[in-house]
Amino acid sequence: MRPKGSAGELERRRLRALAWLKEGKSQAEVARIVGTSTASVCRWQQAYDENGQAALAAKPHPGRRPKLTAPQRERLGKLLLRGPRQHGYSTDLWTLARVADVILVNFGVSYDPSGVWHVLRGMGWSCQKPERRARERDEEAIATWRRDHWPRIKKRPKKRP
Repeated sequence: MRPKGSAGELERRRLRALAWLKEGKSQAEVARIVGTSTASVCRWQQAYDENGQAALAAKPHPGRRPKLTAPQRERLGKLLLRGPRQHGYSTDLWTLARVADVILVNFGVSYDPSGVWHVLRGMGWSCQKPERRARERDEEAIATWRRDHWPRIKKRPKKRP
């Protein structure tokens, strides 16, 4: 499993580990410092010995490139913050299908709703459900009732002798 961090950060970590090895630190000590296994440190050292510093260079992320670029995802976030009504929907609720439509209209990229979920998660968005509250709800009356009447009605533990 790939460790957390960008490819550049991971490369810097490997180079730091190699520098500590050259200073005379043991593989176990270097592994503890950088937060990895001794086997990884051993593998990095062997790769460096065989192919030089190029062997420790950052490697591209595996897998397919995203359909939306980073600037497009940033623009998508701004579009979504405007709200669904600004995009012609009758309610203030975003659904995956609606977000997929916004992506198609604004960027010309087609997504299945399940793919939209992955895009939103990658942007740091989460699934949220709107609270159901009556339009007639009177917050001030509720606060008064909780303050004045609830303490009188609420059960209290019996006093111990």
